[in-house]
Amino acid sequence: MGYRQRVACEKIFYQQYSYFIREGCRRFRLSYEDSFSAYSDAVLSAIHNIVSGRFADNASLKTYLFRVFSNKCIDLVRNHSINKQQVNRSVAPPELLDALPDTAKNAVEAMMHRYNEQAILDSLEAVGEKCREVLLYFEDGYSDKEIAERLAYSSAAVAKTTRHRCLEKMRQIMHTAKP
Repeated sequence: MGYRQRVACEKIFYQQYSYFIREGCRRFRLSYEDSFSAYSDAVLSAIHNIVSGRFADNASLKTYLFRVFSNKCIDLVRNHSINKQQVNRSVAPPELLDALPDTAKNAVEAMMHRYNEQAILDSLEAVGEKCREVLLYFEDGYSDKEIAERLAYSSAAVAKTTRHRCLEKMRQIMHTAKP
C-alpha cells in the first residue's frame, strides 16, 4: 500500500469512530481536549498494532479500538487525580510566605522562581530534540496546524498528540527530578 493510500485509509479509520470522543467526555468525565487526545492516541496505537501484526482478529476493529481508547481514558483520569494530589502537596502555603518580612519573602519567591525556571529548562533539555521543537513552537504561540506544517507532520492532530506526549514526558522528568 502506498503512502497516500495509507494516509487516506487512516483518515477514514480515524473519522469513522470519532464519536468515541463524546463518549469519553460522557463516560469518563474528561474534557473534550483530553478525550480527543485519548482518542488520537488510541487510533495511533491501534494502527501501530495492526501494522506490526499484534492485532488479534478475535474482536472487531471497533471493539478493539474502543478497548484501547477506554484504557487511554482511564490512564488520563488516573494521571489527573495523581497530579492534583501532587500539586496540592507541593505548593507552599501562602500564609507561610506572608509571615516572612518583605525582603525575605521576595528572596524566597525569587529563589523558587529560579528553581522552577531551571527545572523547566533541564527537563526541556532531557525530552529530546523533536519534543523540544514542538514545545518551543507551541510556547511561541504557533497553532498545532502551524507546528504540523513546520515539522512535516501529517496533520494538526498528530502535532497535538505529539505535543501532549512531550508535555507528559516533561512532567515525568520534572517529577522524578524533584528532591
